[in-house]
Amino acid sequence: MRRQKSEKLRDLLNELPHGYLLDTKTLSRYDIDYRLAHKYVKHGWLEQVARGLYRRPYGSGGHAGNEVTDWRTITLSMIFMDYKVHLGGMTALSLEGYDHYLPVGGPSNIYLHGDDIPTWLKRVPSNVSILTRSLKLFSEPEMGVDDMPSAFAGDTKSAFTPSDLAMRISQPERAILEALAEVPGTVTFHKLDVAFEALTQLRPARLQSLLSACTSVKVKRLFFVFADRHAHAWRKYLAAEDFDLGSGSRELVKGGKYHPAYHISVPGEFIEPVEGEGDDGP
Repeated sequence: MRRQKSEKLRDLLNELPHGYLLDTKTLSRYDIDYRLAHKYVKHGWLEQVARGLYRRPYGSGGHAGNEVTDWRTITLSMIFMDYKVHLGGMTALSLEGYDHYLPVGGPSNIYLHGDDIPTWLKRVPSNVSILTRSLKLFSEPEMGVDDMPSAFAGDTKSAFTPSDLAMRISQPERAILEALAEVPGTVTFHKLDVAFEALTQLRPARLQSLLSACTSVKVKRLFFVFADRHAHAWRKYLAAEDFDLGSGSRELVKGGKYHPAYHISVPGEFIEPVEGEGDDGP
């Protein structure tokens, strides 16, 4: 029996890159309980990162359990453990090249979407703030989410990354709607405006489906505020009246101005002036 369990750990570690995380839920699938995991920690085969969470050491000598873990390693570890999560919003737009204000050294916030995000995530020392979001923004939770080859993950200190392990990421059409949900909280109007300006190649059919599945009136109204403002070629294929934009006015920005078409308050510069307005004549 001891040999069988040792072989199961060996099989698991053969699949798991150095530095990747494992929780007790995943270990239990390999018949490794808490006591056995503690034994493996003593032998240096695993190291404890937090309560109920372990890591395959990076190499000979390992690292301290409280070492900061790269956000890409955390995300790919969760996918390895079969958690249904994806990178969305401004994170997805940044990875796809639409965020022109990416800070030197990488992002400070990461938007991780999912409905089964483990509680241990908040206890993992990371190099960024990982902001978790549910999937309730869309009535079809998986719409517009794709695999991205894990090669994009960059330097995560892993000795290897399994070829069949892929990061889950929102397509640009979904990502911009997820980002709009953050306005004006963790995403400013200006930052969103710059990202929207670059979205010249969105697919109107995909936007049609996602807007129809979107459950947020605020997001849909803001989408058309920005879509009208930038007037990309795909805009003419979408009719605002085809979507449920709710009724009544919505105050999003105190002291802002209400958009005449979409009845939501936004900063004044996002309201196009009416022709002749403010013209006192000769």
